Amino acid sequence: MSRASAEREIVAPRLHECRGCGLLQSVPALLPGISAHCRRCGTTLHRARRHPLEHSLALTVAALILLVVMCLTTLMSVETAGIVHRAGLFSGPVELVQRGMTALAIVVVFVTVGAPFGKLLGTLYVLVRLREARPPRHLRRVFVLVERLTPWSMIEVFVLGVLVAYVKLGDLVTINLNTGVFALFALTFIMVWADGAMDHEAVWDALDRTTRPDATRRRPQALRRVAGAIGCESCGLVSVPAPGESHCPRCDSLLHARKPNSLARTWALVIASAVLYVPANLYPVLTVVQLGAGEPSTILGGVRELISSRMYPLAALVFFASIAVPMLKLVGLTVMLVATQSGRAGWLRDRTRLYHVVRFIGRWSMIDIFMEALLGALVRFGSVITIEPGIGAVAFCGVVILTMLAAETFDPRLMWDAALRTTRLHRHQASV
Repeated sequence: MSRASAEREIVAPRLHECRGCGLLQSVPALLPGISAHCRRCGTTLHRARRHPLEHSLALTVAALILLVVMCLTTLMSVETAGIVHRAGLFSGPVELVQRGMTALAIVVVFVTVGAPFGKLLGTLYVLVRLREARPPRHLRRVFVLVERLTPWSMIEVFVLGVLVAYVKLGDLVTINLNTGVFALFALTFIMVWADGAMDHEAVWDALDRTTRPDATRRRPQALRRVAGAIGCESCGLVSVPAPGESHCPRCDSLLHARKPNSLARTWALVIASAVLYVPANLYPVLTVVQLGAGEPSTILGGVRELISSRMYPLAALVFFASIAVPMLKLVGLTVMLVATQSGRAGWLRDRTRLYHVVRFIGRWSMIDIFMEALLGALVRFGSVITIEPGIGAVAFCGVVILTMLAAETFDPRLMWDAALRTTRLHRHQASV
């Protein structure tokens, strides 16, 4: 890449609203590899990537090709008593539909195919058309959709579910890895690489320069106009809406000073998740029937079976992802909600870090769901050996989805707002 193109991709200085605490602060132009963090809570405001957007374009094309290969080929094949079964990406969801778990099948297809495909295709479309002399304005809405699909794209979680299924089947049947699994491994590597290489702020900056030529010229004035400024939840642009305006001038998303009804909606999702957490752990998620005999297995029962088989690392992984993580999310969200409503002023930085952890780890609980769907599709050998997904898997999937929605709905800036109000009240009372 030439020096001129490198300079064009250095994001210009701009005003940022921290998504962790709500503090408005100016972030200077960053050289590649440099990060800017909030001076109050430590949240990352912007991390300038080392690679140009052409690098992200190439990785996106490679990922799309691998995703298509994975969808069209076989993941695994198993053999026992002379009978062979093969399973592809859609075999698990089809088996779930046949067993009356259509909702669970839809979730599995969406997070393993729908969201990744939409994210990659949208990214490719934006990066290709951004190279045009006059890119269309609707690219902004497409890129907003890419941002919203990202948390629901779970290819890296799916690959761990496949590995757990492979290890669990080792003692039951003869198992072989096929082309689809190797495409999945490569796709996971490429997508993680692409996510690390993509500078979303640089994309938005490029969209500003190409679809709003006057944006750069107006930026110095915007940096000085702090009163009434609102940060867009979708694209991050800080703007001062004119009277009667309620949309972001860059991506046209609705502007809110804080997420509307955040506490009430988060409480509703947390309570619903806690209710589902009980049947998710009491009802069987899997039943292994071997030679006509077998018994249902709960999540905790599956961990005990792995420990008895001396698969300690796998047992630790399943316990952490399926038991510890959902509990941590529920407890963490409850702590943040209670602290916000009571106006607690202590441990604000730690609670903000807790929010980022809860938001990040939520998706990894889907490992168990992917494993159960794949096992149910692969192991169907009649009276010899059969594995059937249980109703507990539906409840557990509900817990995972609802807690992810709760983390997205909760606004951590409210914790800082509540603490500030409490501090001001105490100062006022002390001065009276």
